[in-house]
Amino acid sequence: MKSTSIICLLFISFLVSSCFENSSDEQIVLPTNLSIEVEYLGDGVVKANFTAEKAAFYKVSFGTPGESLVRVNGNSATKTFTTKGDFTLQVQAHTNEKDFISGTEMIRMNAAALGLDPNTGFTSPTSYDEYDLVWADEFSGTELSDVWNFDLGDGCPLTCGWGSEELQYYKKDNATLVDGNLIITAKKENEGTSNYTSSRMTTQGNEFITFGRVDVRAKFPKGKGFGPAIWMMGESLPEVGWPKSGVISVASMVGGSTDNGDATVRGTSFWDDSNREEFSRGETTLPFGILNDEFHVFSIVWDAQKIVWLLDGVQYHSLDITPSELDEFQKPFFFLLSLSVGGRTLGSPDETSVFPQEMSVDYIRVFQKK
Repeated sequence: MKSTSIICLLFISFLVSSCFENSSDEQIVLPTNLSIEVEYLGDGVVKANFTAEKAAFYKVSFGTPGESLVRVNGNSATKTFTTKGDFTLQVQAHTNEKDFISGTEMIRMNAAALGLDPNTGFTSPTSYDEYDLVWADEFSGTELSDVWNFDLGDGCPLTCGWGSEELQYYKKDNATLVDGNLIITAKKENEGTSNYTSSRMTTQGNEFITFGRVDVRAKFPKGKGFGPAIWMMGESLPEVGWPKSGVISVASMVGGSTDNGDATVRGTSFWDDSNREEFSRGETTLPFGILNDEFHVFSIVWDAQKIVWLLDGVQYHSLDITPSELDEFQKPFFFLLSLSVGGRTLGSPDETSVFPQEMSVDYIRVFQKK
C-alpha cells in the first residue's frame, strides 16, 4: 500500500505542475516591435519616445550614474543633462512587473546638445616653465598671415591625387578666418575633374622648427571619406623627396563610424630606411563623443631622442629617433594643414557623408627649450 500511495502522489503532483505551467504560458503575451526615438531639445534636455505593441506600461532609465529604471506614464519621458558624456537610454516594455522586452539607444551629450559655447573644449597653457614660445598663429585677424602657402589643384601631373588617390581639388578660397578660427571647408562641388574641393596650406620656406613642443587646438569634421590632417614635413622635401624628408603627423583622423573613426586620433611618423618607406603610428579614442563635438589640443613634444604624441595633455604614443635610419627627425620641419576627401586610406564618401564639413583650428603654438 505504501508503494502505491507514493506513486499516486507523484503522479498527481506532476499533473498539477504541468497544468500550472501550461496555463501560465498561455496567459503571458510579451510586447513586440519596441521602437525608441531620441529627441535633443537643446540646453541638455532630451526626450525619449517609445512604442511597443501590447505593452501595458514602460520603465525607463537615461543611464546617468546611480539612476535606476522608473515606471513612466504614457509613451515618452524627458531628462535634463548637465554634463558631457555618452549615456545609454534603456526602455522596458512590460506585460507585467516580471515580464517585459527591452531596448537601448545611445544619448550623446556634447557641447552643442548642452547648449554650450561652440568653442568649448580643452585648452592648453600659453606658456610652460621649461619652454619659450617661439612662434604662434592664433588666427585672430581678418586675413591669413603671409607665412602660409597654398598647394592648389588635384596634384597632377606630378602626383595626381596627392599621392594617395584623394578626390578633392584644393583651392585657396576654402580656407577662411571666422571668429578667431581658421576654417578649412570640404565642399561637394565640381572643380576641374574633381567633384569635391577643399584647402591645403603649408609654412614651407617661411616657418619651420627643429625640436620643441607643438600645441594645435582644433576641431575635426565627421563622416566617411573625410581626412583632417595636422602634419609637419621635412624642409628638405624639395631636395630629397618623400619619404626621405620625413613626416610627423601631429594628428590625423580617418573619418566615419567604422572602428570609432570619428572619435580616434592618430599620431604617425614616416621616414626612409634604405630606400624603403617605414612608419610608426599610435592612436587613441575618446572615452565619449567624437572629435567633431568640441575642440581638442593635439600636441607633440620633440627632442633629439624621441617624439611624444599627446591628446589633451595625455601621452598616447612615442618614437625613439636616435637610430641612424631616423636621422630625418634631427632636421627642420614645416607645418601642413589639410582636409582631404577620399583616397586609399579614407575611402570615398557615401550616402552617410554630409557636406560641407569643416576642420577648425583655433591656434598653433610652438615652444622650444629655454
